Amino acid sequence: MAGTASNTGPALVLRPMRDAEFAAYLAYFVPDYAAEIAANYSIPDAEALARASREIADDLPQGPQTPGEVLLCLVDERDGPVGYIWYRPDIAASSAFINDFHILATHQGRGFGKHALALLESALAAEGITDIRLRVAADNLRAKHVYETSGFRITGINMSKRIGEP
Repeated sequence: MAGTASNTGPALVLRPMRDAEFAAYLAYFVPDYAAEIAANYSIPDAEALARASREIADDLPQGPQTPGEVLLCLVDERDGPVGYIWYRPDIAASSAFINDFHILATHQGRGFGKHALALLESALAAEGITDIRLRVAADNLRAKHVYETSGFRITGINMSKRIGEP
C-alpha cells in the first residue's frame, strides 16, 4: 500500500517499510513502548523493556515481511522520513487495527499526523476496509487530540490493577 498527499497539506507519502529501515523503527518503538508499559502498569523499567522486546519479536518475527502485518514509513517529499504506521488488516471483518502510529518528535505539530491518517483512511477504503480501530494510552493527550480531530471516537476504556496494590 502506498498513498500520496494532495497539494493541500504536507507532501506526504505512505510507503511500505523496507527491511533496512526496520532497525531504526525498533530503535524508536521498543523504548517508547517500554516506557508506556512501565507507566501504565507500574512495572520496573527493565522488566518493561524486556516485555516490549519480547512482544515485538513475537508480533513481527519477520520484520516488515511478517504476514498479516503492514508497516509503513511516512515520508515527506521535502523533509524525508517523518514517522511510521503499523497496522493489522482484517479483511473478513472489513477492519484494520493500528498497532502503532508515530510522528517523529522533530515533525510533530506540523499536520503530518492528521494528514497521514487521512491518507491511510483513503487507502484502506480503496481496499474495502470500513472500520479503523486503535488503542491510545490515557495519558497521551497529543495522540488523543489527533485521533479525535480526525474523526475517531472513544469506544471503551482499558483498565488494570496490580494485585496486592490499592
